[in-house]
Amino acid sequence: MQYFLVKSEPFKYSWEQFNKDGRTFWDGVRNYQARNNLKAMKEGDLVLFYHSNEGKEVVGVAKVVQEFYQDPTTDDPKWVVVDLVPVEMFKRPVTLETVKADTLLQDVALVRQGRLSVMPLKPEEFDRIVELGNG
Repeated sequence: MQYFLVKSEPFKYSWEQFNKDGRTFWDGVRNYQARNNLKAMKEGDLVLFYHSNEGKEVVGVAKVVQEFYQDPTTDDPKWVVVDLVPVEMFKRPVTLETVKADTLLQDVALVRQGRLSVMPLKPEEFDRIVELGNG
């Protein structure tokens, strides 16, 4: 199993809306590195959901239920989406400040490559963030 983190601005697509929808395709990725991370996702992989800009916090866990396919919001074949479903909301959000302050998370891409919208996580990074979110 692999682990990832995806970012969304809450005013564009929030965790709350994701839960109401029950399933979504992760679209709008227009960065090659982020796109390659989407292409690496396999069915069953777990994904942390991060509210960017507003909040700046990891709020829950999602799961990949459909591997990459053509992004339906563009005719450009370079861009892809994956389908995600919500798994669990954290008891308390894990803020960017908390991630930066945690010695176990110093190398996480969220800190090193702050502008990347889809990033892989090491299993121990994923587990630590989940632990912080669920106490």
